[in-house]
Amino acid sequence: MKNMFEQEIYLDKKLHSYCQSDYYPFHMPGHKRHPLDFPNPYTIDITEIDGFDNLHHAEGILQDAQKRASLLYHTKETFYLINGSTCGILTAISAALPRGGTLLMGRNCHKAAYHAAFLRQLKTCYVLPAATDFGIMGSVCPQDVARALKDNPEIAAVFLTSPTYDGVVSDIRAIAELAHAHDIPLIVDEAHGAHFIFSKEFPASALECGADIVIQSLHKTLPCFTQTALLHVNSDRIPQNLIKNFLGIYETSSPSYLLMASMEQGLRTMAEQGTVLMKNFTDLLKHFYQQSLELQHLSVFRRNFCHTDTCFDWDFSKILISSGDTGLSGQELYDILQKKYHLQPEMASGHYVTALTSVMDTNEGFHRLIEALFEIDQSCNKAKRENYILTSQELYQIPQQKLTLTDAMEKSSCPLPLKDTAGYISQEYVYLYPPGIPLIAPGEVITTELIQNIALCKAQGLSVEGLADMKNEKIRVVST
Repeated sequence: MKNMFEQEIYLDKKLHSYCQSDYYPFHMPGHKRHPLDFPNPYTIDITEIDGFDNLHHAEGILQDAQKRASLLYHTKETFYLINGSTCGILTAISAALPRGGTLLMGRNCHKAAYHAAFLRQLKTCYVLPAATDFGIMGSVCPQDVARALKDNPEIAAVFLTSPTYDGVVSDIRAIAELAHAHDIPLIVDEAHGAHFIFSKEFPASALECGADIVIQSLHKTLPCFTQTALLHVNSDRIPQNLIKNFLGIYETSSPSYLLMASMEQGLRTMAEQGTVLMKNFTDLLKHFYQQSLELQHLSVFRRNFCHTDTCFDWDFSKILISSGDTGLSGQELYDILQKKYHLQPEMASGHYVTALTSVMDTNEGFHRLIEALFEIDQSCNKAKRENYILTSQELYQIPQQKLTLTDAMEKSSCPLPLKDTAGYISQEYVYLYPPGIPLIAPGEVITTELIQNIALCKAQGLSVEGLADMKNEKIRVVST
């Protein structure tokens, strides 16, 4: 036993070693490994003992904490989420619709929304975001929502993601008005926008634009531990007793006091120091974007890269770096930044890399990033990529739906080689992670184009998940 422990590589030790290294985090969580004045975790890790309340029946210190969060975000009520935004998405959709109801959702929603549809046996209608010249998904157009609501009068709720993983924001105010005109609620996954309310330099929060429920991940953009999130109730369109009931189902029965303490401290920091922190943060961002104009081959996304009808607004804390005409794929650029420069981006797509920033980023971090980009840019000559790069519009489409999510997942199935499944009905989700948006969902028809796209993503080293085997060669299909 002793020899086994001596030879293995352990997570705790590897994490400690990593935090001592010079790798800079352009990824979540938003605290960026900068310690606030927080106690030793072991000394404050407790359970529901006297004097410390119970999150599932909060009437003391945790009730007060949630009320403070509600006051900070100007909501009717705010709930702590210890299972991340996933818990909030499951709760909001489950509370908003009866079992078997119909949900209108953006096709670019996180997989948690699809899981909620499965658990509640919902019928799903989809709206596809607009295309952008940069090759990322744009905004969901209000006109498309209006058309979907007119064509499907049975829709009982609308669920959208804004901002997207790339920072694109939809016209939530207009979409909320459309939903409310049909007397149905709008739920917004604003997981990446918890920082919006702290500076006018960023888009307006969905809370300010009339959304009925808004879910935010504190850990994505604020100085809080991973898994911390908030569910904001902004109207009476969804009964609060239902929200509380489903929170009791989806929230862990042993909520971590460490995570809740981190939420308290992170929100208190923003309440007390947010103005100064956000001013410094936005100044760093503006300086970085100004410098990036000098790049010759690489390209950094800017708000004016797309029209307002395709990109209503944009969160410029999401830095999207296109490999441009360097001949590199997004994954290759990611690898260079990570391995050569010890800059750890959030993710790579086919043709670009995403670097996530927050109020805890430093001048040193931004300086290292721009210097690395200049060096890469100067070492590259104009070149043609060897492999064709798929844009988000080509990757994320809406396949033909033959069965509901629930019907497909509850039918008998069998695994087949993916290359031989054109025309079959999928029983699985297939997605790139991150960001976790399905390329295909259960009940949808597999196409030759999808098979080719998955093969290309695998060839480019992107993380394809959801297939039936670890080699990503088989997919479970509905038996006929």
